[in-house]
Amino acid sequence: MIKATDIHKSYGELKVLKGINLEINEGEIVSVVGASGAGKSTLLHIIGTLDKIEKGSVEINSNNVHLMSEKKLSEFRNRHIGFVFQFHHLLPEFTALENVCIPAFIAGEPRKKAETRAGELLDFLNLSDRLTHKPSELSGGEQQRIAVARALINNPSIILADEPSGNLDSQSSLELHQLFLKLRKTFNQTFIIVTHNEELARIADRKLTIKDGIIMM
Repeated sequence: MIKATDIHKSYGELKVLKGINLEINEGEIVSVVGASGAGKSTLLHIIGTLDKIEKGSVEINSNNVHLMSEKKLSEFRNRHIGFVFQFHHLLPEFTALENVCIPAFIAGEPRKKAETRAGELLDFLNLSDRLTHKPSELSGGEQQRIAVARALINNPSIILADEPSGNLDSQSSLELHQLFLKLRKTFNQTFIIVTHNEELARIADRKLTIKDGIIMM
Protein backbone atom coordinates (compact mmCIF):
# COMPACT_ATOMS: atom_id res chain seq x y z
CA MET A 1 0.00 0.00 0.00
CA ILE A 2 2.79 2.45 0.90
CA LYS A 3 6.26 2.55 -0.56
CA ALA A 4 8.81 5.19 0.44
CA THR A 5 12.09 5.16 -1.45
CA ASP A 6 15.31 7.02 -0.56
CA ILE A 7 13.57 9.82 1.34
CA HIS A 8 15.79 12.79 2.19
CA LYS A 9 14.73 15.89 4.10
CA SER A 10 16.65 18.81 5.56
CA TYR A 11 15.75 22.01 7.35
CA GLY A 12 18.49 24.47 6.51
CA GLU A 13 21.78 22.82 7.40
CA LEU A 14 20.10 20.18 9.54
CA LYS A 15 19.70 16.86 7.73
CA VAL A 16 16.71 15.12 9.31
CA LEU A 17 16.07 12.16 6.99
CA LYS A 18 19.04 10.58 5.21
CA GLY A 19 17.65 7.95 2.88
CA ILE A 20 14.54 6.31 4.36
CA ASN A 21 13.19 3.20 2.64
CA LEU A 22 10.08 1.37 3.80
CA GLU A 23 7.09 -0.61 2.56
CA ILE A 24 3.81 -1.03 4.43
CA ASN A 25 1.08 -3.48 3.51
CA GLU A 26 -2.66 -3.00 3.70
CA GLY A 27 -4.03 -3.82 7.16
CA GLU A 28 -0.68 -3.47 8.94
CA ILE A 29 -0.13 -1.58 12.17
CA VAL A 30 3.39 -0.17 12.11
CA SER A 31 4.90 1.81 14.97
CA VAL A 32 7.77 4.26 14.51
CA VAL A 33 9.99 4.91 17.52
CA GLY A 34 13.21 6.75 18.24
CA ALA A 35 14.64 9.60 20.27
CA SER A 36 13.21 13.10 20.03
CA GLY A 37 14.56 14.79 16.91
CA ALA A 38 15.27 11.50 15.13
CA GLY A 39 12.89 12.37 12.29
CA LYS A 40 9.80 10.32 13.21
CA SER A 41 7.22 13.07 12.83
CA THR A 42 8.96 14.43 9.74
CA LEU A 43 8.65 11.02 8.08
CA LEU A 44 4.98 10.80 9.06
CA HIS A 45 4.26 14.26 7.65
CA ILE A 46 6.01 13.36 4.38
CA ILE A 47 4.04 10.13 4.00
CA GLY A 48 0.91 12.14 4.80
CA THR A 49 1.81 14.73 2.12
CA LEU A 50 1.90 17.51 4.72
CA ASP A 51 5.59 18.14 4.01
CA LYS A 52 7.66 18.02 0.82
CA ILE A 53 10.70 15.88 0.10
CA GLU A 54 14.07 16.91 -1.34
CA LYS A 55 14.84 13.53 -2.86
CA GLY A 56 13.06 10.22 -3.22
CA SER A 57 9.45 9.18 -3.76
CA VAL A 58 6.36 8.16 -1.82
CA GLU A 59 3.72 5.94 -3.41
CA ILE A 60 0.32 5.29 -1.83
CA ASN A 61 -1.78 2.73 -3.67
CA SER A 62 0.60 3.11 -6.64
CA ASN A 63 0.11 6.91 -6.73
CA ASN A 64 3.35 8.92 -6.56
CA VAL A 65 1.85 11.55 -4.31
CA HIS A 66 4.69 14.06 -4.39
CA LEU A 67 4.34 14.46 -8.16
CA MET A 68 0.72 15.62 -7.85
CA SER A 69 -0.40 19.22 -8.23
CA GLU A 70 -1.38 21.00 -5.02
CA LYS A 71 -5.07 20.72 -5.88
CA LYS A 72 -4.89 17.00 -6.69
CA LEU A 73 -2.75 16.42 -3.60
CA SER A 74 -5.29 18.14 -1.33
CA GLU A 75 -8.10 16.04 -2.79
CA PHE A 76 -6.06 12.84 -2.44
CA ARG A 77 -5.13 13.64 1.16
CA ASN A 78 -8.73 14.37 2.09
CA ARG A 79 -9.99 11.13 0.55
CA HIS A 80 -7.23 8.65 1.35
CA ILE A 81 -5.37 9.75 4.51
CA GLY A 82 -6.71 10.19 8.02
CA PHE A 83 -4.72 11.98 10.72
CA VAL A 84 -4.74 11.62 14.50
CA PHE A 85 -2.45 13.98 16.42
CA GLN A 86 -1.35 14.30 20.05
CA PHE A 87 -3.49 17.43 20.33
CA HIS A 88 -6.99 16.67 19.15
CA HIS A 89 -7.45 19.88 17.10
CA LEU A 90 -11.21 19.73 17.59
CA LEU A 91 -13.01 22.99 16.84
CA PRO A 92 -14.35 24.23 20.19
CA GLU A 93 -17.48 25.89 18.81
CA PHE A 94 -18.70 22.70 17.09
CA THR A 95 -20.34 19.58 18.54
CA ALA A 96 -18.77 16.12 18.41
CA LEU A 97 -20.94 15.23 15.41
CA GLU A 98 -20.05 18.44 13.57
CA ASN A 99 -16.32 17.97 14.22
CA VAL A 100 -16.41 14.46 12.80
CA CYS A 101 -18.29 15.66 9.71
CA ILE A 102 -15.80 18.36 8.69
CA PRO A 103 -13.58 16.25 6.34
CA ALA A 104 -16.72 14.88 4.66
CA PHE A 105 -18.05 18.40 4.12
CA ILE A 106 -14.68 19.39 2.61
CA ALA A 107 -14.98 16.39 0.26
CA GLY A 108 -18.38 17.66 -0.87
CA GLU A 109 -20.53 15.01 0.78
CA PRO A 110 -24.20 15.94 1.37
CA ARG A 111 -24.88 16.95 4.98
CA LYS A 112 -27.34 14.12 5.66
CA LYS A 113 -24.97 11.45 4.34
CA ALA A 114 -22.03 12.89 6.31
CA GLU A 115 -24.02 13.12 9.53
CA THR A 116 -25.31 9.55 9.14
CA ARG A 117 -21.76 8.23 8.64
CA ALA A 118 -20.46 10.33 11.56
CA GLY A 119 -23.22 9.02 13.81
CA GLU A 120 -22.37 5.44 12.88
CA LEU A 121 -18.70 5.98 13.69
CA LEU A 122 -19.43 7.66 17.00
CA ASP A 123 -21.76 4.79 17.89
CA PHE A 124 -19.01 2.30 16.99
CA LEU A 125 -16.67 4.23 19.30
CA ASN A 126 -19.24 4.20 22.13
CA LEU A 127 -19.88 7.93 21.87
CA SER A 128 -23.50 7.93 20.69
CA ASP A 129 -24.52 9.81 23.85
CA ARG A 130 -22.01 12.59 23.12
CA LEU A 131 -23.16 13.71 19.66
CA THR A 132 -24.25 17.19 20.73
CA HIS A 133 -21.48 17.79 23.27
CA LYS A 134 -18.75 20.31 22.53
CA PRO A 135 -15.07 19.48 23.18
CA SER A 136 -14.99 21.37 26.49
CA GLU A 137 -17.71 19.03 27.79
CA LEU A 138 -15.72 15.87 26.99
CA SER A 139 -12.85 14.00 28.64
CA GLY A 140 -9.45 13.76 26.98
CA GLY A 141 -10.10 10.16 25.98
CA GLU A 142 -13.48 11.07 24.49
CA GLN A 143 -11.93 13.94 22.53
CA GLN A 144 -9.28 11.62 21.12
CA ARG A 145 -11.91 9.07 20.05
CA ILE A 146 -13.79 11.87 18.28
CA ALA A 147 -10.53 12.75 16.51
CA VAL A 148 -10.26 9.09 15.45
CA ALA A 149 -13.83 9.17 14.11
CA ARG A 150 -13.01 12.34 12.18
CA ALA A 151 -9.97 10.59 10.68
CA LEU A 152 -12.19 7.70 9.56
CA ILE A 153 -15.11 9.68 8.12
CA ASN A 154 -13.97 9.50 4.47
CA ASN A 155 -12.95 5.81 4.64
CA PRO A 156 -9.24 6.59 4.16
CA SER A 157 -6.70 4.05 2.99
CA ILE A 158 -4.44 4.78 5.94
CA ILE A 159 -4.46 6.40 9.38
CA LEU A 160 -1.34 8.33 10.41
CA ALA A 161 -1.10 8.90 14.16
CA ASP A 162 1.50 11.20 15.75
CA GLU A 163 1.88 10.54 19.50
CA PRO A 164 -1.87 9.81 19.75
CA SER A 165 -1.74 8.84 23.43
CA GLY A 166 0.74 11.55 24.43
CA ASN A 167 -1.83 13.63 26.34
CA LEU A 168 -3.89 10.75 27.73
CA ASP A 169 -3.86 9.09 31.13
CA SER A 170 -2.88 5.41 31.34
CA GLN A 171 -6.46 4.07 31.17
CA SER A 172 -7.39 6.27 28.19
CA SER A 173 -4.14 5.29 26.48
CA LEU A 174 -4.96 1.59 26.92
CA GLU A 175 -8.45 2.14 25.50
CA LEU A 176 -6.99 3.97 22.49
CA HIS A 177 -4.53 1.16 21.82
CA GLN A 178 -7.34 -1.41 21.97
CA LEU A 179 -9.39 0.79 19.64
CA PHE A 180 -6.66 0.72 16.98
CA LEU A 181 -6.65 -3.09 17.10
CA LYS A 182 -10.45 -3.14 16.86
CA LEU A 183 -10.42 -0.81 13.84
CA ARG A 184 -7.87 -2.98 12.07
CA LYS A 185 -9.93 -6.11 12.78
CA THR A 186 -13.23 -4.51 11.72
CA PHE A 187 -12.17 -2.33 8.78
CA ASN A 188 -8.74 -3.79 7.88
CA GLN A 189 -7.45 -0.30 8.64
CA THR A 190 -3.76 0.46 8.07
CA PHE A 191 -1.93 2.47 10.74
CA ILE A 192 1.45 4.17 11.00
CA ILE A 193 1.90 5.33 14.58
CA VAL A 194 4.71 7.56 15.82
CA THR A 195 5.00 7.02 19.56
CA HIS A 196 7.16 7.10 22.67
CA ASN A 197 4.68 4.78 24.37
CA GLU A 198 6.33 1.37 24.58
CA GLU A 199 3.06 -0.45 25.10
CA LEU A 200 1.58 1.08 21.96
CA ALA A 201 4.75 0.27 20.03
CA ARG A 202 4.55 -3.37 21.13
CA ILE A 203 1.00 -3.97 19.87
CA ALA A 204 2.08 -3.11 16.33
CA ASP A 205 2.80 -5.79 13.76
CA ARG A 206 6.18 -4.15 13.18
CA LYS A 207 8.26 -1.61 15.08
CA LEU A 208 10.57 0.65 13.07
CA THR A 209 13.33 2.52 14.90
CA ILE A 210 14.69 5.74 13.41
CA LYS A 211 18.14 6.87 14.49
CA ASP A 212 20.15 9.70 12.96
CA GLY A 213 17.74 9.97 10.02
CA ILE A 214 17.70 6.34 8.94
CA ILE A 215 15.72 3.23 9.84
CA MET A 216 17.80 0.85 11.92
CA MET A 217 17.86 -2.73 10.64
